[in-house]
This record gives sequence, C-alpha cells and structure tokens, in this order.
Amino acid sequence: MHLIPRERAQRSTIDDHQACRAAAGIGDPARTAAWARRFDLLADPGRLTLLLAIEAAGPIAVTDLAIATGISDTAVSQALRVLRTAGVVEGRRDGRVVRYAMSDPEVSALLRRIG
Repeated sequence: MHLIPRERAQRSTIDDHQACRAAAGIGDPARTAAWARRFDLLADPGRLTLLLAIEAAGPIAVTDLAIATGISDTAVSQALRVLRTAGVVEGRRDGRVVRYAMSDPEVSALLRRIG
C-alpha cells in the first residue's frame, strides 16, 4: 500500500491494489482543490453561460456578451470580475472597449467538451 498516506496505512483493506489505484486516481491534493474551485465557478448557470459564450466567440465585449446571453450588462460585468479574479478569463483593451477571452486552457478544454 505504497500510495496510501502513513496515517491511513494501518487500516485493513479489502483489496490493496484497488485502494492504491484509487489513491493514485485522486492525485495531487492541490490540483484536486484547484479543480474544486473551478467547478465552483462553473456551478453558477450565469457564469457557465458566459464562459460558453466567450469560448465560442473569442475576445468579446461586455455589451455583446449581454446581448448574446440575455444577462444584463451589470450582471455580466460582475460575473466577469469573479472569473477574472479566479484567472479563468482575461480582459484585453481594444481602444475604449475591453474584450474578454479565456485564460485558463484547462477550463477551455472542458467547455469545448460540453458546449
């Protein structure tokens, strides 16, 4: 049971190999926590809708996102602030307009699978 943490290694298993495979499947706890935070962001239907639209359209302005999604400009801006802080999207200035694009390639890959 080489993959089981020492504090749990004393417990009896039914199948050592299955327990080790399960532990290997969990992987790095920090990576698991990072994905949990991503899924928390994706759990909100409004944010998920915005992310799907951004993934499909590429760099896009707040007003265009609001029109495409049916979400108010204010709500779009608030959601983008959360997504930007989390590092999932980034804003790029284009003159007086800020266009938003995906900045997390792992979330982008996930969105392409579900979109």
